[in-house]
Amino acid sequence: MSEHHDDGTNDTIESGYTKGVSTLLGDPRRAIRSLAIPMIVAMSLQTAYNLFDAIWVSGLGSDAMAAIGFVFPVFFIIVGLGSGIGIGGSSAIARRIGSKDKEGAQMVLMHSLLLAVIISIIISIPLLVFSYDLFVAMGAGSATEDAVAYGRVLFGGAAIMMVTNVLAGALGGEGAARRSSIILALGSVLNVVLDPIFIYSLDMGIAGAAWATLVSFGITAIVLLYLYIAQKETYLKLDFRLYYWNSAVNRDILRVGLPASLMHISMALTQFVIIILITMAAGTTDGVAIYTTGWRVISMTVVVLQGIASAVTPVTGAAYGARQYDKLSTSHLYAVKSGFITGLVLLGIIFVIAPQIVHLFTWSPDSAHLFDELVLFIRIMVFMVPFTAFGMLSSAAFQGMGMGIRALITTLFNAVFLSIPFCYIMGIVFNMGLIGIWLGLCSASIISSIIVFGWVRLTIRGLLRAEKEMKSDLIKGKDPDSVR
Repeated sequence: MSEHHDDGTNDTIESGYTKGVSTLLGDPRRAIRSLAIPMIVAMSLQTAYNLFDAIWVSGLGSDAMAAIGFVFPVFFIIVGLGSGIGIGGSSAIARRIGSKDKEGAQMVLMHSLLLAVIISIIISIPLLVFSYDLFVAMGAGSATEDAVAYGRVLFGGAAIMMVTNVLAGALGGEGAARRSSIILALGSVLNVVLDPIFIYSLDMGIAGAAWATLVSFGITAIVLLYLYIAQKETYLKLDFRLYYWNSAVNRDILRVGLPASLMHISMALTQFVIIILITMAAGTTDGVAIYTTGWRVISMTVVVLQGIASAVTPVTGAAYGARQYDKLSTSHLYAVKSGFITGLVLLGIIFVIAPQIVHLFTWSPDSAHLFDELVLFIRIMVFMVPFTAFGMLSSAAFQGMGMGIRALITTLFNAVFLSIPFCYIMGIVFNMGLIGIWLGLCSASIISSIIVFGWVRLTIRGLLRAEKEMKSDLIKGKDPDSVR
């Protein structure tokens, strides 16, 4: 198979595929590595900017730290909706590439983008209008004004953040994870640079942190749009002259994207309830500050798994679209094994250096009193990281196969039947306080992850069995489509 090198960045093969698409359709282990590593780097930088955000905001006091905690579940819904549409688009694009339908993949890209804009407008308006009442109802107390100042900036920029997630997801769907990761990484670095300027130099306070985030997202979105409209490196293109409304395409995107969004929403709603339980157990907003700040540290470890998951969805989607279920199985098991081993290493490192990490967030006299409890939170929660590989990467496989509802069910099971009940029983009923809530969250995550892994393995076995039946029916002269 011959290769043509245009300028060193765009490798095409005789079929017209880019190098990224060729990798996506090749060896599943290599595809997972090729797509995951750059995304891990990019997501690590994105999570790092969250950490720097928290470090700079900690200088404003514990109320400002708590304010971010109250905004986080709402912000998570916005990002989750954009991420969900991005995942749905990535899955649909990968499946169409797997079945050699480039025109269909391009229609998915354009439909995904318009869906993101429409949904962002629908959700941002009520959030802007009712933000103050929302945070009062959540029990923000003395942190309410800070939460409103921080939240309204992000709510107003919902469209920018959602468009960024959709375009980044599309690049992953066509196997161009390296290019996507570079652009996202540059946006994260920009956010880190802008944080102290906006917060302190321009004296914007906590609102400055939100503006730094929004500006960095905006510049990232512009670069991604330019790449898809004006450049030649991408396999797919944004050309709305060729666009026409197609309900079937929207349904295919939403078949995975809507459950993925609902997964994020359910997690955000769980965060709402957990925050309420935390305030009940702690009696002050300090518990929320501990939870939010500590979770950012845990997210820095989980981001490795998120990077692998971003590779699992397009790789399994392409294998599923090509009906190569053995490759689907191989990619899933390889990803989970890699994630679990990596998680064990991270568990050991973070557990040991937790005090050194916490010093970064308690340098201000107003936040120093949180030190011991932050260390305890991190050392409890980090035990869930290796096991998260089983759940997160299995959920990504469900999304790749277009089985978004199954991924949603697993998230709802974790939130409704495990996390909230465990936290309530251990933290409130057994009167264990914040420690009980941390233990409840950790144990619920481990149990749900193991359950979803088992479900995915059973699903893949069913597909492999159906494939054998299809081959048998082909020999007998039957229609193979009746088997699938």
